[in-house]
Amino acid sequence: MKNKRIVVKIGTSTLAHTTGLLNIRRVEELCKVLSDLKNAGHEVILVSSGAIGMGVGKLSLSHRPEDTPTKQAAAAVGQCELMYTYDKAFSQYNHTVAQILLTAADVEHPDRFENFHNTMIRLLALKALPVINENDTVATEEINIGDNDTLAARVAVSMQADLLILLSDIDGLYTADPHTHPEATLISDIPALTQEILSLAGDSASGLGTGGMSTKLHAAAICTQAGCDMIIANGASPTVLYDIADDKPVGSRFRGKKG
Repeated sequence: MKNKRIVVKIGTSTLAHTTGLLNIRRVEELCKVLSDLKNAGHEVILVSSGAIGMGVGKLSLSHRPEDTPTKQAAAAVGQCELMYTYDKAFSQYNHTVAQILLTAADVEHPDRFENFHNTMIRLLALKALPVINENDTVATEEINIGDNDTLAARVAVSMQADLLILLSDIDGLYTADPHTHPEATLISDIPALTQEILSLAGDSASGLGTGGMSTKLHAAAICTQAGCDMIIANGASPTVLYDIADDKPVGSRFRGKKG
């Protein structure tokens, strides 16, 4: 494996069952694979969705809340559960996690961005594994318009990552929505974000998450413009990360602009 700085974003639909409760087997496997990648010499940054979704399950709510105060309450409860789960899982493989909650201002304001960047560089130097999420509990604008695909892209660019991997409930970008068009085919290599590619965006298939293909293509635009490759892959089996780390063709790869 080539040593790379990899940002991995995992969506709510991959982390949790449709009930909102944690998919324990999948999360444990994800943490095992990421730990192994770190052992192999990779620097790994995890951008994790799931706080609101897990809060929904923990609070026994019947569906994802629509009002902001309940979303914030679910995020506050769910974030505790999420970090407890990661801390416990990664500690089995002798890796230390660090929680970072961000708002848009933290990566857009120069002084705050410098603080974030310096902290991240130090955490990586200390061999910690940063786990990043939006600060949904206090930043209402992030709940209303934010998404972790875009956040992951901003993190990848700001940290000069070699690769951003978006793990989702779909294999990649298709010529049409495979949920409604069974004849759709996977587009495995995207050298440029043309209007034809951008027109393939759709809505989120998950009732617990906020992302969809449109947010992933937006993330691809941010990454590729900065020269960073991005891959959309199915997170149902986290071992797919091994193939990606070995530069094997997986999912849909968006090529970063070079030079």
